Amino acid sequence: MTQSSTASQLHAKISQKRARLGVIGLGYVGLPLAVEFAKAGFDVTGIDLSQEKVDLFNLGQSYIKDVPDGEMSPLIRAGKLRATTDFSVIRDLDTVDICVPTPLRKTKDPDMSYVVAATESIAAHLHPGLLIMLGSTTYPGTTNELVLPKLETSGLHVGKDFFLCFSPERVDPGNAKYQTHNIPKVVGGITPACTQLGALLYSQTLETVVPVSSTRVAEMVKLLENTFRLINIGLVNELAVMCDRMKIDVWEVIDAAATKPFGFMPFYPGPGLGGHCIPIDPFYLSWKSKEAGIEARFIELAGHVNGRMPEFVAEKIQNALNLDSKAVRGSHVHILGAAYKRNIEDVRESPALDIMVILQRLGAKVTFSDPFVKQVNLNGQIISASDMLSSVRAADCVAIITDHDGVDYQAVVDNSKLIVDTRNALKKFRSDRIVRL
Repeated sequence: MTQSSTASQLHAKISQKRARLGVIGLGYVGLPLAVEFAKAGFDVTGIDLSQEKVDLFNLGQSYIKDVPDGEMSPLIRAGKLRATTDFSVIRDLDTVDICVPTPLRKTKDPDMSYVVAATESIAAHLHPGLLIMLGSTTYPGTTNELVLPKLETSGLHVGKDFFLCFSPERVDPGNAKYQTHNIPKVVGGITPACTQLGALLYSQTLETVVPVSSTRVAEMVKLLENTFRLINIGLVNELAVMCDRMKIDVWEVIDAAATKPFGFMPFYPGPGLGGHCIPIDPFYLSWKSKEAGIEARFIELAGHVNGRMPEFVAEKIQNALNLDSKAVRGSHVHILGAAYKRNIEDVRESPALDIMVILQRLGAKVTFSDPFVKQVNLNGQIISASDMLSSVRAADCVAIITDHDGVDYQAVVDNSKLIVDTRNALKKFRSDRIVRL
């Protein structure tokens, strides 16, 4: 087949919603994307190594908070949505989105094993007319340098026989306003035909698609977004430490600065960064920069400042207890909120876990409560959530680490002996028993 005929046939399938779509990785990114595609009228197959996820998926039971069961079940009954652990289904698909994790190793270099495994599985079943979309956050050059060569071992040629794009995920778990369908989608292809087909695919279900000139540009877009946040959060965290030493209310400073109608965007301090994006993604750029002989000083410094915040919070708790004539050793510290951000159940990279480990090391008795998290793993030790009110009453100090909505903060204030508030959740309250970050 010529390039134009292969592309035109796939173009027609996508436009008429006859294309059979696949999504590899049914987590926070892949599951919502698969559901959106199915809602748009496509036949969608989710692929995941976890049999447990696949079984829940096929029962219409969502394990992602942002996707209610009620959205999945009708699509599954209609035959528009299904899941499997069998990668051979790729032979019958027209498009495949790769939505697998891209963590960092302890040495701060990228762990591309999930992307490599997914790519090799696609390569084993690659056929003419297949559009592959990599969505996993990674370093600039991954699509061209890592994914493309593995696919071309099949003897098929990109832009002629198959099509390859990078389109970064922009998921914000727990965000009720911006979800998969209305977050603009950036797409960059290996060739113009790849970009055109990728943009066409996403335009069938998402509100806004932003084509860019290459996969490298698309890869850099996501890293810029999260590096921007990493550095600005690092700045206000450093400012919070300064203000603490100078006895200045950093929250009041930020609120007053935010009244400037131009040239300022408010960011807020906290106990540290969590999740699978902001604490990790910028270091892909830092790693790639070193390969090019460039030192990413802002990224490294911001990472250091943000990584120090759990220790700073533990020190705040220790100092607050000292002022209350108590040693941290033997004191009961109750952690309010274990998830890495409000209103979600995700504890990946959560600073709450680091703070709990530090406090345990200092000899404190540590408990936690969180409306979304039932248990946490602290270096192999499983700790279950306790009843909030009874724990708050019993604790020598309560530390608000994650400011979930729906928590009765009035009851927390009324029943606590001492509170360290790292999120300004108690902004409306005034008490000598409240210590703010």
